[in-house]
Formats: sequence, structure tokens, C-alpha cells
Amino acid sequence: MTEKNPRTLLYLDGVSVSFDGFKALNSLSFVVEPGELRAIIGPNGAGKTTMMDIITGKTRPDEGEVFFKGDIDLTKRDEAEIAQLGIGRKFQKPTVFENHTVWDNLELALNRGRGVFATLFYRLTGEDKRRIEEILATVRLTARRDDLAAGLSHGQKQWLEIGMLLAQEPELLLVDEPVAGMTDAETAETAILLKDIAKTRSVVVVEHDMGFIRDLGVKVTCLAEGSVLAEGSIDFVSNDPKVIENYLGR
Repeated sequence: MTEKNPRTLLYLDGVSVSFDGFKALNSLSFVVEPGELRAIIGPNGAGKTTMMDIITGKTRPDEGEVFFKGDIDLTKRDEAEIAQLGIGRKFQKPTVFENHTVWDNLELALNRGRGVFATLFYRLTGEDKRRIEEILATVRLTARRDDLAAGLSHGQKQWLEIGMLLAQEPELLLVDEPVAGMTDAETAETAILLKDIAKTRSVVVVEHDMGFIRDLGVKVTCLAEGSVLAEGSIDFVSNDPKVIENYLGR
């Protein structure tokens, strides 16, 4: 049983869910604190994506508790409500508006809560412009602000999508395999970028690249068969015999 702390940002306790007899999550308990950057590793089928689906309301658990900011029961909210509460999710494949400029992508993300009609007639305030400039700097795209998103490298598209999520001011950011397909330089820069972002919000990163996880230098949770196999520093987790057998030894 995970001890519930009213200051805890995200709290999962005893969460289980099955699909056609396969137990994707098996009494999973997991806690993320405010301002924490956490890395999640584990073999395919370990439950990493299902865990994110549960947190964002895409999937309902068969049993267990999922609370956000102390007392908000996420199992009773739909995906749109959960996004409005301040949980943003970045999927593995970047989905940006390729025929729009980098700036326009961020502007559209900033206005997403206003609805299509309101967005069409909305004029950016000085504060909005300052916020977009700030996000451009955070995601290393200031020099590309007027370029079409289609012209960005794969890594830069990943950064732009992270920026689009930041425009919505999430308190918790869930990021799925952000460095897949990146160059070594982009991978190293992404570790720095995510550490910068985690200064003002919580970030949970699912990733297979162990070098990147080591660069993050944060607490690591290894999942296997739908529950936590080991948790701690990257050195502690990677030396755990159960982790070597279930994941690293493959």
C-alpha cells in the first residue's frame, strides 16, 4: 500500500486492468511528487503505456485508486477533463501542424482552450507573445520561429510538440520515448531540456535509451508484468538482479 500524502501530485495505488484476460497492470502503485522528473523503463508489455492511458483517462482501471493533486479522482474524469486539470501527454510520434510555422503551432496550442470559433477571432496579448517567446527559448527553437514545422528535423519536431504541451501550462507532463530516432546531439540536448522543464512542473519520461536515462540523473522506476520491479537511482536499478533478468539482460 502506497502512503498517500496530500502534497503528492500523482498517486496510483493498487491499480489493475486486464484486456481479454491479459493483466496489463497488476496492483501497480506509483507516486510522483510536485516538481519531480521521473524516468520509467521496462520491457515491452510491462504496462508503461497502459499506466499513461490510466492517468490520462483513456483507459479505466478495473480496481485501484488514481488521484491528482491530493483529492482529484482521475478515474471519474474523461480525457478532456483530465487535460484541463493540468496533465499533458506527448506520444512517441510527433504530431505537429507541418504546414504552419513553429510560432503558429505554439499560438494554436496556447489558444486550444478557447474553442475553434473563439480562436479564429482571438488576438494575441502581449502576455501571450511573451509566453510563446519563452517557450521557443525553452525548446531551442527561437531561430526557427518563422520556419514551417515540416522543415524541422525529427528531434526539433519532438521539441516543438513538447513546447505545444507547455503552452497549455500542464502541472504534469507525460512524455513517451522522446529521443527515439534522434541524433546523439539532439538526445543529449533533450535531457537538458527536460531537466529545465522539470524546474517548474513534474515530468514523467518513458524511455528505452539507457544512456539518455543516465543523462537525466533522476529516480528510475522499472516496470515488469504490470507492476513495479525496482525503483531508485539508475545504478541501483540497473544492478538489480530482477531488472537484469527481466529487462537489461534481453
